[in-house]
Amino acid sequence: MSLSEARFHDLIDAVQQEIEDVFDDSGLDVDLENSAGVLTVRFENGSQLILSRQEPLRQLWVAARSGGFHFDYDESSERWICDSSDEPLGELLARVTHEQAGEALEFEEL
Repeated sequence: MSLSEARFHDLIDAVQQEIEDVFDDSGLDVDLENSAGVLTVRFENGSQLILSRQEPLRQLWVAARSGGFHFDYDESSERWICDSSDEPLGELLARVTHEQAGEALEFEEL
């Protein structure tokens, strides 16, 4: 069953807000910008993490220094899961934040 447009947007809005909250609470020096459904995280070293909604595909795309990743929402686990590696979004975010900023943050529920 595919997500309705409204549910898709609600899920993306919620996950982007949760990600912003983790960064806000982390003490990391990051610049967060959320514009037109795209969340950009700019780290102190100039690298970026970009999360964008792909509405026609009902996917969340993540662009990091290590590459691009596409996530589908899994209703049974209520998590975003990478379509190529089955890695949950939270694990990927923790990994790329560590790779790009040298800090270990917890994105447990994502």
